[in-house]
Amino acid sequence: MLIQTRQIIIEKGHAEQVVERFSQESPIEGMPGFIDRTVMVNKRAKDQEEVLVMIRWESEEAWKNWEKSDVHIQGHRQNAGKPKPEYVISSNVSMYEVKTVRGGTANV
Repeated sequence: MLIQTRQIIIEKGHAEQVVERFSQESPIEGMPGFIDRTVMVNKRAKDQEEVLVMIRWESEEAWKNWEKSDVHIQGHRQNAGKPKPEYVISSNVSMYEVKTVRGGTANV
């Protein structure tokens, strides 16, 4: 399993705008190997807000297929040259290869 995270630091008062953007339906949901997308807000952030988007893929190959898909490339072309929203302070993307998962008793 491969997990991609995007940490977005924003000015206070704008978290819901970012949550809404990343919670909408997207072509990614129809990609083979896509597991799910989780959007989280850090409740402990004080001066700024933090939104973390986590996308889980069955494999690195599935993620690479998304990256080189026509729909993904076209989406980036449409946004090329557009400035990021003024309230976005920073954005950082990380990739993680999952080594182990241990389940609990809760049904999520």
